Amino acid sequence: MKIKVKPVLVAAPMAFCYRALIKTLRFEVEGFENLTRLMNNKEPAMLALWHNEIFTLTAYGVTKGFPYVTMASDSRDGQIITKTLERIGYKVARGSSTRGGVKAMLSMTRLMKKEERIGVITVDGPRGPRHKVKQGILAIAQRTGSAIIPIRGYVDNPTVFEKSWDRFEVAKPFSRCKVFMDKPFRVTDEKLTPEVLESEALKLENSMKNLGHGF
Repeated sequence: MKIKVKPVLVAAPMAFCYRALIKTLRFEVEGFENLTRLMNNKEPAMLALWHNEIFTLTAYGVTKGFPYVTMASDSRDGQIITKTLERIGYKVARGSSTRGGVKAMLSMTRLMKKEERIGVITVDGPRGPRHKVKQGILAIAQRTGSAIIPIRGYVDNPTVFEKSWDRFEVAKPFSRCKVFMDKPFRVTDEKLTPEVLESEALKLENSMKNLGHGF
């Protein structure tokens, strides 16, 4: 017999442990001014990151305390992730590219506009392919008039889950983490036809792959 545990009961200790661990991490950042310049000018912004770097970049985001909004799946696992993220300061739009994606995108767009939140999207999630930009972020960015800041996080000697599709990385306590933020990527004003979406996604993908490479 399966025993169902309420997501909030799992999320509370997860959020506590996460906060305790990230307090030990040492961050070095390049390009932070690319985001603050947008914020100072009250321009809407989004952060684009790879799925395998969520742990480190979410940790860095928590240290800054900015108003973020992201997406999580409608699944039970998504409930746990949502409750955990909410406890560390994120707003969450429910849904994903495979379940309720349109609903989540509309909800995220609304929260970005109404509450002036920074959108955060794992552009190759939730199931890959690894480091291949999906096109949802482009539609949201155009709809909200947001500039996209590509962001990468490199960790010294992380724990890597080799069998996961994205080779997910978890920083060990007291790790050094190098964060890079690129100059704003602005989506074209053209109609987002399949051809335009493919071209824009490739441009963003190349920016992210080159960011901090070989530092």
